[in-house]
Amino acid sequence: MIIIYILFAIIAILILLAIIKKPASVYANNPAEQNPMEGKTVVFVEDASEKANADGVCGHLEMTGESTHHPGFYEKVVKRALDVILSLCGLIILSPVFLVLSLWILIDDPGPILFTQKRLGKNKQYFKLHKFRSMKMATPHDRPTHMLDNPEQWITKSGKFMRSHSLDELPQIWDIFIGNMSVIGPRPGLWNQDLLTAERDKYHANEIKPGLTGWAQINGRDELEIPEKAKIDGYYAEALCSGKGFGIDICCFLYSLGVFRGDKSVIEGGTGSIHKLK
Repeated sequence: MIIIYILFAIIAILILLAIIKKPASVYANNPAEQNPMEGKTVVFVEDASEKANADGVCGHLEMTGESTHHPGFYEKVVKRALDVILSLCGLIILSPVFLVLSLWILIDDPGPILFTQKRLGKNKQYFKLHKFRSMKMATPHDRPTHMLDNPEQWITKSGKFMRSHSLDELPQIWDIFIGNMSVIGPRPGLWNQDLLTAERDKYHANEIKPGLTGWAQINGRDELEIPEKAKIDGYYAEALCSGKGFGIDICCFLYSLGVFRGDKSVIEGGTGSIHKLK
């Protein structure tokens, strides 16, 4: 009986923390940091006179209209309920793993345990994504791995292990619990990955919640070029909105479990790196 009381107390604390932390996680307390393109549809306009963005392409986004996505019952109710249940169980059951990895990170490279990054959420809403820090403290911020010179030099020993088994993504269970992410969905892009954002807009993939794992994750991950990755994310978005959501979510979840044995599609060098190795 005592264990049950303790469990309920932990759940109550997590719910309270989620309510308190949610506004700050989506910049609700700081409108100046919110995305001006939130809820809009966009296209990417190349412009060689502009600075290269996080995708390595010069240009900017231009608004073309308003998002008209209306989530169905599965996406709005069932999927969210499953996200809450799974993330809550994950936070409790995996707490020993969180502790061990946290200690390893501190010993390996002293500094913050978690790495926080501005990412693109549902309808292009900016939110704070959390990861276990796998890079050294001196690593440039807000830049994809594939845009770093010799990416391997920036990765810690603990980080290399975590990244190869996708363990650095575990703190995103919290992002799922508070509602910024889903278990299954397109991986959230960086706020300044304009090309990826525009490509996903072609297939309405920005209109659904990003996920811890997704259809593109089990169909190539870092091996995929941006247009191909966006198209695969679009396939998932279409399935979710056409009544096939539960089936594709189950399929994606089961396939993703194999990632923790070691994911060979994680290539240091990033998006499209497989072509550089051939």
